[in-house]
Amino acid sequence: MANVTATAPATERLQLLRVLGPAHIWALGVGIVLVGEYMGWNFSVGKGGMIAGLAACWVAGLLYTCVAMIDSEVTSTIAAAGGQYAQAKHIVGPLMAFNVGLFLVMAYTMLEAANAITVGYLLDTVAGMMGHTGLNQKPFIILSIMFLAWLNFRGVLATLTFNLVITAIAFLAIIALFVSVQLGASAVAMDFSAITSAPLPYGWIGIVAALHFGLWYYLGIEGTCQAAEEVRSPARSLPYGTMAGIMTLLIAATMTWYVCSGLLPWEYLGQAGTPLFDAARVTGNVGLMVLLFVGTMFSTLASANGCINDASRAWFSMGRDRYLPSWFGAVHPVYRTPYRSIVFLVPIALIFALGAPLDQVVTFSILSGLLGYTFMTFNMVMFRRKWPLETIKRGYVHPLHPLPTIVLLTLCAAAYFAVFLGYGTQLSAMMCFYIVASLWFHFRRYRFVRRGDQFTMPWPKPRGY
Repeated sequence: MANVTATAPATERLQLLRVLGPAHIWALGVGIVLVGEYMGWNFSVGKGGMIAGLAACWVAGLLYTCVAMIDSEVTSTIAAAGGQYAQAKHIVGPLMAFNVGLFLVMAYTMLEAANAITVGYLLDTVAGMMGHTGLNQKPFIILSIMFLAWLNFRGVLATLTFNLVITAIAFLAIIALFVSVQLGASAVAMDFSAITSAPLPYGWIGIVAALHFGLWYYLGIEGTCQAAEEVRSPARSLPYGTMAGIMTLLIAATMTWYVCSGLLPWEYLGQAGTPLFDAARVTGNVGLMVLLFVGTMFSTLASANGCINDASRAWFSMGRDRYLPSWFGAVHPVYRTPYRSIVFLVPIALIFALGAPLDQVVTFSILSGLLGYTFMTFNMVMFRRKWPLETIKRGYVHPLHPLPTIVLLTLCAAAYFAVFLGYGTQLSAMMCFYIVASLWFHFRRYRFVRRGDQFTMPWPKPRGY
């Protein structure tokens, strides 16, 4: 092709394996996120009551539907490991790409730590129910992270096939609880009287504040694009897997709110550690209790598993492009995984899992995710302007552009305000961290980046170039 800005270098270096299909993409996206139905979302009820919790569920669902639509179009066109990092590298520039890469690594590593904390908490709860109080949670936290890192080390196909099985079981557990309660399997009747007796206990500001934790229902669905370099058909698998994933989560989130709000008092629900498991305990049905315990465990493991996969791909891609030391860009000669990146991020996850409170870890993950979503809005506008629809082939074209972009940017602004209401210090600290990291990259690291190797897509020159 004569009118091309650059072509991929012909190298003999090891590549990641292309072995994944749409079901694995679904398992990666839903697997990372479904834990949000099992814990964390309910803090939105504590911020503003039952109605605020439902509003946060649906508003956050709209935000992430926009994310899924935008991500599906861009990722199906830029099929490279690193996902949004690779998009920023091609569409915006190196400094933005470096920051987006950091957003991804921090969001997924913090989420992985939160999942490990939940595993320890849940086992402690069950041990207490069996009369063994005071269980030491730390060995289980360490064991869960080490086991999943080992699984990721050994190969992506086995990792995401494992995710597919345990994610499907966790999703079916939510459906089973919903259907069982509807059929009268609960010893306690559903009670929604708080909707009328205390509709908005903290006023309308409670709805805005609830949006902070409403994001937890869907946080991480954008992680599907991290596997872009390992799917057999990116143009088909990524849009199908991502859009099926967001539809699955919208159903699961609504069912979760309905069952938990009907079975648990909103004052308790707003601070519960494992709300779905608690709802199963309230029913008095032993079978449901066991099923939701298994579902909670599987959802946390699936989420941590997917987070290790995604964080390591982002870190690996930055190392391969020399945004970080190139040592991180190595592929294992046998398993074809980014093994050095996987191993390097393990102690970082352990530090946060063993030393930071759950709500702080969750907030840092949400903030990093929000920064990434904000980037997507500008990225999408630049993508359509530089390469209009007729200039390059896309695997998926999202409708109504630029409406999803405008909606996403508006809801991101509302979410920042919601986070500021409860965690203004953490928001400021996170912003300072990324500013310092940007200065380091600009003045110390960028000189190692090979500028001619950055653009790897066989596209025509952008409009206005």
